[in-house]
Amino acid sequence: MYVYPLPLAPDTSVREQVQTTFLATPHISPYHPLRLRDLPLRERPVYRLHRVGPPALSATELIAAIIGGDQQLVIAQTLLARYDSLTDLAQAGPQELAQVDGVGPSRAAALKAAAEWGRRLVLEQSEERPEIRNPTDAAMLLLGRMDPKPEQEEFWVILMDTRHRVLDAMCLYRGTLNQSQVRVGEVFREAVRRNVSALIVGHNHPSGDPSPSPEDVAVTRDLVAAGKLLGCEVVDHVVLGSVARWVSLRERGLGFEGA
Repeated sequence: MYVYPLPLAPDTSVREQVQTTFLATPHISPYHPLRLRDLPLRERPVYRLHRVGPPALSATELIAAIIGGDQQLVIAQTLLARYDSLTDLAQAGPQELAQVDGVGPSRAAALKAAAEWGRRLVLEQSEERPEIRNPTDAAMLLLGRMDPKPEQEEFWVILMDTRHRVLDAMCLYRGTLNQSQVRVGEVFREAVRRNVSALIVGHNHPSGDPSPSPEDVAVTRDLVAAGKLLGCEVVDHVVLGSVARWVSLRERGLGFEGA
């Protein structure tokens, strides 16, 4: 782990570190704001984030990395001195933050965006992920996301973990689909990137009739074969028609021969 060049006590705050830097360096006045350009590269927040990782950075350094600029450390210290905790800082409104000396509208927006990102991440991790146990579960999930009165076809991919809990669901295509338009590589791209073990594909028939076409079966067969090679099981291909009407190609054994 990176060690600062100044011999500071373990419990010394970043504010005290900066003050010590001012006092220990004759050519920098303690009344002159510390500028990023005055720090060696190895001590700059963004450089340290890349070198030692975000967990190793102090709260001041994290805020400085978010807001950027030559005065980022001074502004970060000002914010932490004004707000008692990171929670209070995150709860401050953008207009209030923008009025803090050196912040302004753009940096206030960056701070609020970072806080909201963190809030959503916590919510996402705490939510119970739905589990796909059967074709009905898959169909209900897709029906809840597709246009209830579709005028064109939509092709969706549901990514799942080893317990078939939903990790994500995304629409890959919209329009008139045929076998040549559904690209195997595109279907598996996100699954491979995220090391997903299983997926379900599904698409709708705007006519309302969920009966699988020969093209649907051919696409399914291609995807099942590719999934075996990539180590990502294609659990099912669900075709949706009007509300409460759908067909599971796996249940019918279409495209899953030998799977």
